[in-house]
Amino acid sequence: MPGHYMMLDDFLLRTLEGQRDEAGAYRLRTVLGEIALAVRAIAAMIERVMLDGSMGAGGDAGLNLEAAARELMVALCERSACVAGYAAAGAGAMRATAAVAGASGVSGVSERGGYLLAFEALDGAAQIAENGVAGSVFSVREAACESTEELTQDAAWLRGGAAQWAAAYALYGPSTLLVLTLGRGTYGFTLDRSSGTFVLTHRAMCVPDEGPELAIDGAREHAWEPPVLRYVRECRAGSAGEREREFSLRFGGCAVADVHRILTRGGVGIVPREPREALGASGLALMHAAQPLALLVEQAGGAASTGRARVLELLPGALDERTGIVLGSKSEVARLERYHREYERGVDRPFNSPLFNERSLFRPEACA
Repeated sequence: MPGHYMMLDDFLLRTLEGQRDEAGAYRLRTVLGEIALAVRAIAAMIERVMLDGSMGAGGDAGLNLEAAARELMVALCERSACVAGYAAAGAGAMRATAAVAGASGVSGVSERGGYLLAFEALDGAAQIAENGVAGSVFSVREAACESTEELTQDAAWLRGGAAQWAAAYALYGPSTLLVLTLGRGTYGFTLDRSSGTFVLTHRAMCVPDEGPELAIDGAREHAWEPPVLRYVRECRAGSAGEREREFSLRFGGCAVADVHRILTRGGVGIVPREPREALGASGLALMHAAQPLALLVEQAGGAASTGRARVLELLPGALDERTGIVLGSKSEVARLERYHREYERGVDRPFNSPLFNERSLFRPEACA
């Protein structure tokens, strides 16, 4: 390995110097190092499954892989001296680690200075059977608790996304990437399989101001809100429409892969809220995925919004709450926010005549 390459450990050491006290920096560095170990283990597990088919086939393989990745992450959290509690997407509950749960009083949390780790262990697991791309998402928050009992109470967890000390995602593809932010820029590290180390390969990632990418699940068009429908139709019209340029519509079935493509190429990714479903039942898991991805994109110069509010300013009402999200280039996110405002003011709503309905002469398209 050439000596001028920077390893993840060296990057964390330099970046955290002066940002936190020595003990706090050590604990955060330890947690992030353990996340890197988990990513390496999940990558190895995926490769092994592709060789021996031990997880089954098709959809069963995806479900089994997702469960195995979650168990791996839980085991890591339970062993860690610096993780006080964890919450896995799909598990439905937050848990204090065994070391903290077995402690008493304040010493179990405050003196240990532990962190809370929320994660989605394997996003896009169903695609692995097709040799597709999958990912993991991690959110690190400080355990601001006065007693061990508080770790399993909502107040310890349900805080805004700005309370994150770090966020990361892993992308499992031709190479394994770990993309990380400590609140001062977004950086990418590639796994060197020969040495088992992560090497800094993407310095100060920056979302381009404009990009050709639009990532959205077109099969759900029937459930989109009108502002999203308006935006997507404009993009589909390409250079012949209002946008006067071409867009590439993609959907990878893995939010991490879509976000990574937008980080490198620009554009926007949309996971819409679906009003026909119960509130909070559609979109991305707010704490486990939406807020860590939002922090990564914002630190790379992009934006992340629900169309109505900044994602990092949302206060979760429940651990498993979900949210619609729009993230990517600032100009594209701002356009979608404007479309939501205009829709809610009724500016872009067509006139519906109760008498003539579709044949009304007062509909905007009839007046054109």
